[in-house]
Amino acid sequence: MSLESDKWQQEKYTLEILSGLSYRTGELTIYLQEIILGISKLLQLDWSVVTLCDDDTEKLLASSIDIGDLNQHIYSLHGTLTCTVVKTGQSLVVSNTQSCTEYGKAPSGYQAYLGVPLRTPQGKVMGTICSFQKQPRQFTPEEVRIAELFAERAATAIDNYYLYQQQLQFNHILEAEVERRTEELRITQAQLVEQERLAAIGEFAACIIHEIRNPFTTVKMWLNFCTRLDLSPSAKERLSLTLSEGERLERLLKEILLYAKPQTLQLQKIDVCQLILEMLPFLGDMPEAEGKQLEFEPEITQVQIMGDEDKLKQIFINIVRNAFEAISQGETVKLQINTKVNLNQVCIHIHNGGEPIPPEVLPQLTQPFFSTKTSGTGLGLAITKRIVELHGGNLVIKSNSAIGTKISVQLPIL
Repeated sequence: MSLESDKWQQEKYTLEILSGLSYRTGELTIYLQEIILGISKLLQLDWSVVTLCDDDTEKLLASSIDIGDLNQHIYSLHGTLTCTVVKTGQSLVVSNTQSCTEYGKAPSGYQAYLGVPLRTPQGKVMGTICSFQKQPRQFTPEEVRIAELFAERAATAIDNYYLYQQQLQFNHILEAEVERRTEELRITQAQLVEQERLAAIGEFAACIIHEIRNPFTTVKMWLNFCTRLDLSPSAKERLSLTLSEGERLERLLKEILLYAKPQTLQLQKIDVCQLILEMLPFLGDMPEAEGKQLEFEPEITQVQIMGDEDKLKQIFINIVRNAFEAISQGETVKLQINTKVNLNQVCIHIHNGGEPIPPEVLPQLTQPFFSTKTSGTGLGLAITKRIVELHGGNLVIKSNSAIGTKISVQLPIL
């Protein structure tokens, strides 16, 4: 009767401890610590640990006694008591590990061993609860069953914890994907709105420019006729100034029409290195290049993109012309080509060592009608940026006193 009473009391105490365990997602270490302290107290054990086993190693997750940083306790499974439990998937009792060594050795100072597996709902053994006694001890079937009850709780907690972590990771990935897709949609919508806006502006600009060009052509014909007349020096000077302003107005009208007009690309395979090589003679003969040098320094000799050849030429002519205008006689404009393999891009750099552009001005350079030149229209770089972006690329402008100014055209490699 006394044995039955003791057994009943032990089972009652076991249920009280198990029902008192509280697990919340994310508090795995605290929960396992409660489990290991509970089993040690209930079975009067000198030391108990929860281990997580992976491949050929075991890592301590909780300990009933203070052994320092648990992350430092990672051991090889090979030939250990824990290895036997993991491989067989069965509980193991060794009353004296000094006399019975076929299953492995206990830690120094301990002799009796009780190990039970931590098994997932799918039947996989993920680790163990290992208990040690300093003196030899024969564990009863009831004590083994109690340890197995605690192991079931621990295994469920560990499995839930990793499922929770996987869910968190999935949520982060999903959130990042939603943000990425939302940003793509925002960019696409902005591009559609911009295209519609430019199309409307283009139609309006085309009408206005057509109305201006007709009378302007008549005025220009009269001015050209006046150049053949016998005029006084002061009249000739005024006429020359008027013709010059007329040409500037004509260029402005053309660039406004070009900027406002929706751009379409005639795409084909283009070797960027070969394209620039073919352009070098023309670039070096531009009026702005007189008395200045042009150097081509390719780090690669061949790279293909899908692009519109005429519009790409327009980009390089415009940027190189600006670079020549920024330097003095005898100075050099450098053309460089390299690739960003990780971004799958080819980069064409146009570099000049002229006066640096003030930092507050840099962001405005590609805005329509902003120009640092007295006679500039402020549309050249705006058009250039649009063409680069239509090719799926980026236009990057850097300028400081150390390097001068470097404009980089980054285009996706085919």
